[in-house]
Parts: sequence; structure tokens; C-alpha cells
Amino acid sequence: MNLQKLSRLDLNLLVSLQALLEEKSVTRAATRLFISQPAMSRVLQRLRYQLDDPLFTRTGNELVPTPKARELQLKLPPLLDNILDIVTEDEFDPGTYTGEITIAIPEFVAVSLVSELTRIVAAEAPNIVLCVSNGFDSVGGELADGAIDFAIDIERNNSQDVLSKPFATYSPSIWMREDHPLACKKELSTIEILKYPFVQYYLLISKRVRSRNDARFDKTLRDLGLKREKILVTNQLMTAMETLCETDCLMVATQKGLIDEREMHRIVTKPFPKDLPHEEGINLVLLQHKRTEGSPIHSWLAQKMFSVVHEDQRLGIL
Repeated sequence: MNLQKLSRLDLNLLVSLQALLEEKSVTRAATRLFISQPAMSRVLQRLRYQLDDPLFTRTGNELVPTPKARELQLKLPPLLDNILDIVTEDEFDPGTYTGEITIAIPEFVAVSLVSELTRIVAAEAPNIVLCVSNGFDSVGGELADGAIDFAIDIERNNSQDVLSKPFATYSPSIWMREDHPLACKKELSTIEILKYPFVQYYLLISKRVRSRNDARFDKTLRDLGLKREKILVTNQLMTAMETLCETDCLMVATQKGLIDEREMHRIVTKPFPKDLPHEEGINLVLLQHKRTEGSPIHSWLAQKMFSVVHEDQRLGIL
């Protein structure tokens, strides 16, 4: 495309040419565009210069298009309609949108969110492809360069260019298999749970997991002069769930978490020990770059994600 040549063309001239073609009169075209007759005459002179063609000859009081003008008369209406479509903001219809949206969601959230979100998208916006990954290297960087459109993360400080909206809040609990020795107890103590080994599931996906990396649970215990025994550290959710079912291991999770997974894996949850200091709520946020704040498709999908999580609080392990 010859952008340099296009830059020398005033696109308003094309609007004036369309008016002249329709009205076949300088005076009537001027009236229609709310300019004076002399101004329209000057516009016609500029059009003749730009297009290197007289464009019209006069027969009586009417302008007669030249062959060049008749050719343009066929091309101009669809061209101007396309330009109008570009600058006119119609009511957004997700059903007509075609493209993909990339979302970074930790697996513990994705297993309960994505299936319902996909059902909604398939019904209301069938030409959208959801690309879901289970982690990110730099949420701010990947949102900024467009590698991801949304991310779900623990509430923390981000750059001013990253918009953060509260997504969900969950309270901690202790998970175990349904026939675990502690399963019959209504309340647990810190000393009781520390008698058993723990599975540590990484909330936010990391390429590598290490036992020496402490969770907030470990830091709380350390402040009390205590320590838990870790027998498995993993970023694989299903591996963690199966291990709970086959061993006496415990896992720190959320009170409202993965209902379907708990039932399938025969898991029970217990309130967090009252004698162990803990945060009453852990906040998750939905992140997007400010560049996409005014995008209709991003606003629509964000609203759908909020509706899913608010309707069914089935979010996962923390």
C-alpha cells in the first residue's frame, strides 16, 4: 500500500465528490455539506488536480460526469460505507466476533471456571477461541505485549498499566481423604495436623517446584517455632488430589474449593485450626492491561467470567 501517496490525499474530498456525483450540482452539493458554493467550487478544483481529470462537464444547470467520474461513482459508495463502519461504534455483538482470547489461569481455578466459560462462549460467541494457559513468567510484561489478554492472580502490587478487579475471596481449610484418621473430628488443632505429612500444591504455576520454597502456611508455622513435613511438592493438581486419596497426607486448601473434584476424589475439608493464625480471606483478582479496557470483546468476556465465579463459588486450592 502506498501510504505516502495516500497521506497527500484529503479523504474529505471523496465525501465532496460523492455529493457532487449524487447532486450533479455544485450549489446543491454545497448546501448538502453545509458549505458555501464558492467553497465547493474550490473543492472541485482540488479534486480535478488530485485525480488529474476534469471529472464533470456542464450541460445547462447540470454537471455531467466524465468516464473517470462514472468509474469512481461505482467505487465510492462501498468505500465510504467501509470507512463509516470503521469510525462508527455499533452495538457490540459477540456472536459476530472472530478471534482468540488468551487467559492465564492457575489450574486450580481453571478446572472449575473454564468448562462453564467455554459453554457460554460456544453458545453466545461461537467464533471465539479461548486459549487458556496455566501460568505466566511476568504478568505485567505479558499483558503489556499482548501475549495474554487476562490473568487471574493473587492480589498484589502491579504496574499502573495493569488493571486489577476483585475476582473472588476464599478462606483456608485442611483437605484429606474421607477415611482419614482426622476425618471424624469437627475441629482440628495445629498439633494434630502436624502429625501427618503434607502435600504442597503450588497455587501459581512455576516451571520448577522446590521443597525449600515456603508457602504462607510454612511461614506462619515458622513464626510459631513449628514446621510441617512435606512429602510431595507439585504443580500438578490431579497428582495432588490422587495422592491425598491414597495416603494420610493433608493439604492446605480453600473452604469453597473444587466441589466436583472433592466428590470425585472422595475428599473432605475441615476448618482451619483456630489456634493457628491465618488470613480469613485470600483475594484473587482479574488482571488486564489498560489498553484493552475499552475493548467490547474484553469487557464482554470479563463480565462472563465474573458471572460464572459469582454464581458458583467452586474455586480451588490455596
